[in-house]
Amino acid sequence: MFNTRFQLAELTLAGLCSFQIQGEIVSPSSPLSYPCDQKPILLFLHGWQDNAASFAPLFVTLADKFHLIAIDWPGHGHSQPRGKDNYYYFFDYLDDLKQLMALLPDREVYLVGHSLGALVASCYAAVFPADVAGVVLIEGMSPLHESPDHMVQRLRDGIASRQRYRRRTELWGRGRGMSSFQEALKLRCTVNQLSAEQLAPLVERATYQDGSNWYWRHDNRLRCDSLYRMAEGHAKVLMSQIQCPVLSILGRSGFTALKQPEAGRHWLQHGSQVEVDGGHHCHIESPRAVCEHIVRFTSNFSQLA
Repeated sequence: MFNTRFQLAELTLAGLCSFQIQGEIVSPSSPLSYPCDQKPILLFLHGWQDNAASFAPLFVTLADKFHLIAIDWPGHGHSQPRGKDNYYYFFDYLDDLKQLMALLPDREVYLVGHSLGALVASCYAAVFPADVAGVVLIEGMSPLHESPDHMVQRLRDGIASRQRYRRRTELWGRGRGMSSFQEALKLRCTVNQLSAEQLAPLVERATYQDGSNWYWRHDNRLRCDSLYRMAEGHAKVLMSQIQCPVLSILGRSGFTALKQPEAGRHWLQHGSQVEVDGGHHCHIESPRAVCEHIVRFTSNFSQLA
């Protein structure tokens, strides 16, 4: 894997590629170039408080058939945070992705999103169908939605979460430090119920050392509650407008809500779903099975369309 950076209008995204690029940064004046072959692109979009290394277990298997790019979303991994007055509004990720897509060569692009990345991928495919050949959604489906009756409480809770963030920032600055990398790794293993070996690449990219302490790289504003969540009708319209084939990959012990009708699978024009061993991070727990499903899905594209 090779580190790279992508220059967007307001910030720089960091990422990992399966190939080495020329120059230090990809920008509109220096777009991305590939070897002279016609491999399609798999563009990986990670989940909330994860980073590009979440997909490291898939790279070795898939690099023979695809050009692979995994990005760090703003405020995650090695990417820049958003401006100080920005609290990571969901639809801004679509703007980021549209700018990133403009930097890629003109060839087939498949979006592979996990969790938050899956929600962004499904919305993007609906809004910009000409950009996407197919979408793989790992433990994620339609954008989060809820009854309009929750709107007042959501606004109240969202504003309160921002106030708590500001108070914590005044008290702790960048947050409490950890005594070692191993402490950070242990904390993440406890949260995700995965092994240290499975999570080490992700946590390495998610932390940094300053003096004797270790800190998380992700922007603490990511923990603030959203001020808005769309209604089910809005989510249904978005999902029903996806024209390309969609593959949903779920962990057998993952989020049970994703297996329910309201998750959005039945709103798709061309959707299929499979299960693999593992939980919410099933692509880390069962990388071989996930890779096999991705390869089969893309090779059967003409049958699914």
